[in-house]
Amino acid sequence: MGGYSMKVDYKYKVVVVTGATGGIGRALSWRFASAGARIVLIDLDEEHLPAVQNQIERSGADVLSIVCDISDYDNCQQAMQQVTDHFGGIDLLINNAGISHLSRFEDTDLAVFEKIMAVNYFGALYCTKAALPSLIERRGAIATLSSAGGFAPMIGRVGYSASKHALHGLFESLRLELREKGVHVMMVCPGATATEMHKNMLAGDGSTISVPVNVRKKLATPQEVAEAIFHGAQRQQRLVIHSRMSKRSWFYWKFFPSLFERKLYKQWRSELEV
Repeated sequence: MGGYSMKVDYKYKVVVVTGATGGIGRALSWRFASAGARIVLIDLDEEHLPAVQNQIERSGADVLSIVCDISDYDNCQQAMQQVTDHFGGIDLLINNAGISHLSRFEDTDLAVFEKIMAVNYFGALYCTKAALPSLIERRGAIATLSSAGGFAPMIGRVGYSASKHALHGLFESLRLELREKGVHVMMVCPGATATEMHKNMLAGDGSTISVPVNVRKKLATPQEVAEAIFHGAQRQQRLVIHSRMSKRSWFYWKFFPSLFERKLYKQWRSELEV
């Protein structure tokens, strides 16, 4: 939705991916590596990060992996400095890392809301703040993953939806500030995707739970989402909404909000009993 006619060539460009060991993060790293980009994998998962790096390196790509807690600004500063020291700069920052929860607002501890915001919102803010000098110098780009919860309400995921709404406010405003400096900002709203996120959701008390996948939904693969993001970044699109369901959600919430709320409540009522 919206963009420029000239495509960006990512060969030899430095692409930083947060949440790189997750399904979409791995797929994004592979996709940009296949286009000749130099890849930086950022994740807190110290156990699986080396394996992801080795897999991508076997394809011939130049890869750097960094263990980083993106909810800590000092960690983010150190990570982005390590990237510039190693590769000379940053051309594309993909704020992909995120967590979710399943619990009603009244049953959710404040600590859960704080953790969701720390990772989803402040993590993206911190990484962007730390990478911005290099992005400005190289007239690069920022891609931030949101969801349908970033432009419409969600039941049982109030904290998650709030964090995604906050991302839109931050990055859509930042897009205007950075226009004259040549830094492009893209928001991405994937639909339901076959990742491991549903197995590591937070309950209202902060414990980790596994939520059954709605088998009636057609799940996109991480590779399909990564392909849409890659082409969106190439074309410097402002917004990528991947999946017909997310596009329908955007349409109905914008033009028929009461109908959207009724359908949403009916759809998610059974899941809230988990």
